[in-house]
Amino acid sequence: MINHQWLHLFHKELRQEAYTQGYRREETEHVVRHVSNFNEKGFVIASTLNQSNAREVVRREVSYFQKLGQEFEWKVYSYDQPVNLVDILKEEGFFIGNTEALMMMKLMEDHPLLHSKSAIEVKEITAQKGIKDIISLEEPIWQEDHNELGERLWRDKQNYPESLYLCGIYDEDRLVSAAWMYLEDSSSFASLWGGSTLLEYRGRGYYHALLSARAKKAYEKGYSFLTVDASPMSRKILEKQGFHCLAYTYECNSPVMEDC
Repeated sequence: MINHQWLHLFHKELRQEAYTQGYRREETEHVVRHVSNFNEKGFVIASTLNQSNAREVVRREVSYFQKLGQEFEWKVYSYDQPVNLVDILKEEGFFIGNTEALMMMKLMEDHPLLHSKSAIEVKEITAQKGIKDIISLEEPIWQEDHNELGERLWRDKQNYPESLYLCGIYDEDRLVSAAWMYLEDSSSFASLWGGSTLLEYRGRGYYHALLSARAKKAYEKGYSFLTVDASPMSRKILEKQGFHCLAYTYECNSPVMEDC
């Protein structure tokens, strides 16, 4: 299977047909949207647009989510149409955030990540305290509030324990590096998230250890692919481990809702 076939499978399973835990999936003629059941941020994950209808559909989605009182992200991929969709969203008041690389790797039996041995102890995180440790780790690294993430991770771990795998590396009682993975339901893909390490602990192989732990878990559970939206720094590391860049993703956040 070559890369464009991987991308086709990804688009079908994780964009067009995906159901996300904690969200209500809605499909219209032009978009697939996911509305949060917990009044968190919703998102538009896939669209079928062209130059003549894109702006109208974008405005319709903004109006729809505003009536729900819910902010949302329009996740744009570099192969989406029309080619200037990000520009249209920006002109319609969206805040354009990070650009990341859509990375993918096929899990083969002989892949080095599945046979990696390390003296670094990676612990699975299953309790609420461990998730609170993750949030305490993430916030100083990214300099932003992660309470909503913590609530979502704990809720998902309680409601769908087999679909979420969290792991971390501790220095005594202090969590210094952590990551997690969603084992996407009814799909071939396990999606990687996190992968953060405190500055003073970087360069010790922790990122690789967490990556290997998640790859082994995904393979054990029968998943064929790992996928991740990677920053430029992470992309370099992932490429060395056999990941391929298939596209780019653009985080487009809806206009701020005005108070009534």
